[in-house]
Amino acid sequence: MKLGALILSVLIIVSGCGMNNTAKGGLIGGGTGAGIGALVGNLIGKNAGGTLAGAAIGAAVGTGAGLLIGKKMDKMKAAAAAAVADAQVESVKDSNGLDAVKMTFDSGILFASGKSMLSKDAMQNLDKLTNEVLKVYPDCDVAIQGYTDNTGFKGSTVEESFQKNIKLSQERADAVKSYLLAQGAAPSQIKSSTGFGENNPVASNDTKEGKAQNRRVEVYLYASEAMIKAAEAGTLQ
Repeated sequence: MKLGALILSVLIIVSGCGMNNTAKGGLIGGGTGAGIGALVGNLIGKNAGGTLAGAAIGAAVGTGAGLLIGKKMDKMKAAAAAAVADAQVESVKDSNGLDAVKMTFDSGILFASGKSMLSKDAMQNLDKLTNEVLKVYPDCDVAIQGYTDNTGFKGSTVEESFQKNIKLSQERADAVKSYLLAQGAAPSQIKSSTGFGENNPVASNDTKEGKAQNRRVEVYLYASEAMIKAAEAGTLQ
């Protein structure tokens, strides 16, 4: 437990400093040992609300592999930021403690209010995401998550509105997945599309601005098992 707490403390410090993914990957990857890796991965997953399902290989990644994956993620993050101007791009941790790329789209950019049909602007953004990121980095995995604010539906109870918002967010996540696949993303690359409705708000639903932030679609790019194995073998480019 003491060792686990020490590793977690290091992760918290590292995640808060100004290091890039390459440097952080090396430090995090240095915590070798399957037992420690499982403990840290589990704690990170819980702290992240269980929303990001990284490649579950059940063992810690070595220092050299962590550096290679961090370097690859730095490149992927830069490519995503350059390709998609209408998304917020940032680094987060997957369930193995490895860096992942999180892209957050305001749902107002992707969809009309209360709808799940992609707008023309959304299609252009997703075209670029597919062609300039996913096809260039086929060894990354993708998870898509949809969210809404807590606005109710006319004539519906609170519980009915809650369920309808989950359904709407699921339809939106599925719409993004379907479009990426239609543009040529590999089916094996997109691991999930999930609607969470009103759950996991990132801002207060008591203000108009907060509601706008909560209406969003998040696209996660994270290390696939193939990427991790290539990094461990020293062949990841």
